[in-house]
Amino acid sequence: MTSAMAFLARLLRPFERLLGALTDPKERDRTVAMLLIGYCAVWSIYAALAKGSQDIHFDMGEMAVWGREAGIGTPKHPPFAAWLVRGWFSVFPQTDAAYYLFAMVLATVSLWIAWRISENYLEAEKRVVALLLLTFVPFFNFHALKYNANAVLVPLWAVATWCFLRSFETRSVVWAAFAGLAAAAAMLGKYWSVFLLAGFVIGALIDSRRAAYFRSAAPYVTVAVGALALAPHVIWIVKNDFAPFTYAVAAHPATYESAFRSGATFVLSALGYVAAPLALGLVASRANLSAIRDTLWPKEPPRRLVWFAFVMPIVLPAIVAVAAKVDIVPIWVMGGATLLGIWMMSSPQVKVARADATRLLALAIAVPLLLTLAAPVIAIVIHRQGVSNYATHYRLVANAVDRIWRETTDRPMRFVGSYTNIVNGVSFYLGDRPATLEIMEPRVTPWADEASVARAGIALVCPEAETFCMQKLNERAKGLPRHAVTLSRRHLGHADTPVRYIIAIVPPGT
Repeated sequence: MTSAMAFLARLLRPFERLLGALTDPKERDRTVAMLLIGYCAVWSIYAALAKGSQDIHFDMGEMAVWGREAGIGTPKHPPFAAWLVRGWFSVFPQTDAAYYLFAMVLATVSLWIAWRISENYLEAEKRVVALLLLTFVPFFNFHALKYNANAVLVPLWAVATWCFLRSFETRSVVWAAFAGLAAAAAMLGKYWSVFLLAGFVIGALIDSRRAAYFRSAAPYVTVAVGALALAPHVIWIVKNDFAPFTYAVAAHPATYESAFRSGATFVLSALGYVAAPLALGLVASRANLSAIRDTLWPKEPPRRLVWFAFVMPIVLPAIVAVAAKVDIVPIWVMGGATLLGIWMMSSPQVKVARADATRLLALAIAVPLLLTLAAPVIAIVIHRQGVSNYATHYRLVANAVDRIWRETTDRPMRFVGSYTNIVNGVSFYLGDRPATLEIMEPRVTPWADEASVARAGIALVCPEAETFCMQKLNERAKGLPRHAVTLSRRHLGHADTPVRYIIAIVPPGT
């Protein structure tokens, strides 16, 4: 027993030194930055290895298309997520590995912002523990790797939260302006951000310092700057008959009963997503009942403001879902974890021993490293179990479509058409970077108008088994040849289930 304890002590010694650097006022920011760079690198490598037997998620392909085509708005979501993708791929090659790196950079930046927020609420070891707990939330790693309109809220909500809290605490006009810009960016990421902003408003109104805040210029500067930044997009929404709102309501209709169930599931799932850090935080702090009560309902105004900013985006959607009779999806809570660690550690009654912080630091570093070592096996397991939505074949289909297009015409491919999953997944791997046409619901791809498609031509592709997709392909390619290809993805010598795809080329000017 003694030798085992001595071995453990030797094993933890490097982590004790690292914790010393993380709590040293002169070294901590630089050390955290280096640690987070390592975090980003390890999770990016994990993604490249664990997802090596499949292609990118079709949501990621859609974001890449929107980055090229969407402009100030899209029929489904606001455009900020697509703008970020466009900026990234203007510098980096459009590859799977670069995309996963981009996703992890955003998640890592969010962790850095959480660290910066914590300096106004926590001290020393508790500040480190608050950051470490976030690394056990899947929104900062596993879920972040599927970049879409939910994933972009992780950094955008972190920035908006930081700016709002600093604006409220300092009443600085500069921070207020930043808060307005950050709020606008969050809304341009996804309209769901209205719940974050509502949480800020409720927190400010209930706070005992509200009179000083609302007598200052800060809230009015925030509103003015935010409104000005949002104005172009609002004009676009009006001109386009509120298309994104129509899409959102149409996509998630509900009865009062189903809306209530989805709201309850939303809240319970939010707790499930943070169950690991909640448990680890309780163990690390060894919190007693009094400390837990003080955490659940903070007494001091700064802590209570953090509590409202954290809890309201979880509670408000469940209430609104029932009132509006819409279903809500648990993953939409994804942006709301920024303040989790700060909230858990902020009570004066919560104490963290240095030894417990050291062990948590060791665990936080070990988990992603071990997962990365296991990533090749994970890729094999995923490949043999199979992936939905034809996600192992997007690259193969793209190669087949590109080959048949080149055999048909010497013109560049400007449009590719299929239904949502296939068209967005396949488009990412086509060298001509064509725009997409959703042949089953063309209104969601307004850049592919019929006149442009007729002039430039289009490559159409469907899995033969997808009847509705094939019906639309046959309508658009009437009288033109069909090309059948049977594709199967091989990974380390093992082939997945073959799928037969039908490709039709409508040449330019047809």
